[in-house]
Amino acid sequence: MYNSSAASGTANTTSGSRIFRYEVVGLRQNSQTDRTSYPIRQSGSTFINVPYSRMNDVMQQITRLGGKIVSIQPLTADSKINGNVTPEQKETALEVETGEGNQPGAKKKPMTQAKAKTDIPVNIYRPNAPFVGRVVSNEPLVHEGGIGICQHVKFDISEGDLRYLEGQSIGIIPPGTDKNGKPEKLRLYSIASTRHGDDVDDKSVSLCVRQLEYQHPETKETVYGVCSTYLTHLKPGDEIKITGPTGKEMLLPEDPDAKVIMLATGTGIAPFRAYLWRMFKDNERAANPDYQFKGLAWLVFGVATTPNVLYKEELEEIQAKYPDHFRVTYAISREQKNPEGGRMYIQHRVAEHAEEIFKLLQEEKTHVYICGLKGMEDGIDAALSVEATKAGREWKEYQRELKKAGRWHVETY
Repeated sequence: MYNSSAASGTANTTSGSRIFRYEVVGLRQNSQTDRTSYPIRQSGSTFINVPYSRMNDVMQQITRLGGKIVSIQPLTADSKINGNVTPEQKETALEVETGEGNQPGAKKKPMTQAKAKTDIPVNIYRPNAPFVGRVVSNEPLVHEGGIGICQHVKFDISEGDLRYLEGQSIGIIPPGTDKNGKPEKLRLYSIASTRHGDDVDDKSVSLCVRQLEYQHPETKETVYGVCSTYLTHLKPGDEIKITGPTGKEMLLPEDPDAKVIMLATGTGIAPFRAYLWRMFKDNERAANPDYQFKGLAWLVFGVATTPNVLYKEELEEIQAKYPDHFRVTYAISREQKNPEGGRMYIQHRVAEHAEEIFKLLQEEKTHVYICGLKGMEDGIDAALSVEATKAGREWKEYQRELKKAGRWHVETY
């Protein structure tokens, strides 16, 4: 699954300058996607260092890009950005377009990844020095009669130092140049394998990628995503530029007794596939003697048709072997009807089970993860709001408490 980058902007840190660091969520990817209705998934926060003189301008740019400022912190003039990033790295790091970038010839602000906690691997490989891996396999996930192209792509990372955790993302830098003649920027994709890889040998990382396809709003021509098309058509042996890993929002709780509710649409299942393998696969359990899952994992999965149920065989295998610990509930929009007679979407399934979900949320060991289409969020909130009202609570307030406790995790696009 694809998501835009979490990044930190460089700023003039000359002695005496007043610099402030903005933490921003929800930034869109670039001017091309801004001109279309196709949404781009986010992962974690973006950190932008801003001179005092430009604070208002940058705030307006963030708003135009759909972002939300969640915190502003003052920095000293000699504060380090990203720990030990060199000036050269700042100039060659990932660029994210500002509001002015929507105009031809506009300049862009270079952005660099934010430093994370030391116990979480982050940015081992950066855009200016990516890891070059090779494709091991590229297997279709959509069965006959399904809609679109979606692939499970596995990369060999045995020759590098890339490490990652379930719930993180890696960046992919596609070849070629963009419409402005500059090298293509990286795109982030959720990792679909556990930290040990599909073969549990610490030598691979896998992605679940759907080829982006949409109709241009003005020309009505079919447009295909640059990076998703590149990835879905790779062949074994092809080289690939990888950055990362990034992300802390979707990390799986370490408690083996946790109750994990996963709400996914389409390729939003990618991080949840990694969770489920870590929880239930025999070879994974053997490789992780200190983590033997004994809790509840409940996946509510929304897709268009039955052939579009990604990893269906794996899910059914786990369900058959661990019926007391794993549940899967499907919302198949073009085949099932909701109570009003319309298409069945994931929010309708949540409403159907809202009483049970809200009851589970009262337990401190329960975590909710939402990954996929942003459109499902309002319906999920509406369903749980009803249950909260019954319990004498206001849902938004209670949801904020869950987020503060680190039990409500969302990455939607």
